[in-house]
Amino acid sequence: PTEPTEATEPTEPAEPTDPTDPTEPTEPTEPTEPTDPTEPTEPPAPKEPWEMTDEELIEAFDVADNWARPALLFALREGLLKGKIVSVLPDGNRLVKFSYEGIFEELLDRLGMMPLPPYITHALKEKDRYQTVYAKYEGSAAAPTAGLHFTKELLASIQEAGVRTAFVTLHVGLGTFRPVKADNILDHHMHSELINVSKEASDIINETKANGGRVICVGTTSCRTVESAADASGRVIPCTKETDIFIYPGYRFKVLDCLITNFHLPESTLLMLVSALAGRENVLNAYNEAIKEKYRFFSFGDAMLIK
Repeated sequence: PTEPTEATEPTEPAEPTDPTDPTEPTEPTEPTEPTDPTEPTEPPAPKEPWEMTDEELIEAFDVADNWARPALLFALREGLLKGKIVSVLPDGNRLVKFSYEGIFEELLDRLGMMPLPPYITHALKEKDRYQTVYAKYEGSAAAPTAGLHFTKELLASIQEAGVRTAFVTLHVGLGTFRPVKADNILDHHMHSELINVSKEASDIINETKANGGRVICVGTTSCRTVESAADASGRVIPCTKETDIFIYPGYRFKVLDCLITNFHLPESTLLMLVSALAGRENVLNAYNEAIKEKYRFFSFGDAMLIK
């Protein structure tokens, strides 16, 4: 609640002036010069499109197999959005400077398509199919697909059973689509991603751990968020920051006890995270069983519980 503002002193109403009073003459106004209706008027100056500064560059994923070279100019949808490739990053992504008229996010929503993993080759007719029911903030390059299994009804029944729920945010970066190419995983460069953990969420997690309960993360995104937000003792600290945490076999989990996750692509950092929790041999056996039983893999696939 806001503090009530102090009342102001009422002002005295101004006394009306008498327009016929000769003691209060009005100042004469300067006569205006007549305009020539036949004289042409200058057209208004064209509106300049907004151009991003060097601090506002957009990092873009090059899905066209290295077609985008530095200094390349391109236009989308009849020039509504124009761009220039400024540089190529070491991981192959591009820094792009856009120019446009209007609001950038609205143009993206109008001209673009839902960002999907490269193995989904057709556009979704319904955008909400690639969105969790509890999604709240814009900014992620991919959906936390383990969360796609949860409906509002399922979440309600979980809460009715006495299970507390906490929501955290990680804006998935473009690096989630890139396989590990390095022979030594320590040489793999992880993209940094923005995370947010509220005090409400951290309190729920910390109280659960203190009371002997388990923390079950829905998806590798939630796992990476809480592990990044935890201090050395495993206490989750409210924060908004960038994280480039890389979890692979040998990592000691500080917060997570169980993980609900889908089946991931081979040679991916997500598969390494799962192996860090369950062990490489157990994970490979689970994948072999999933293949044998014809489970569905990846974003719209089946999920498993690992503890």
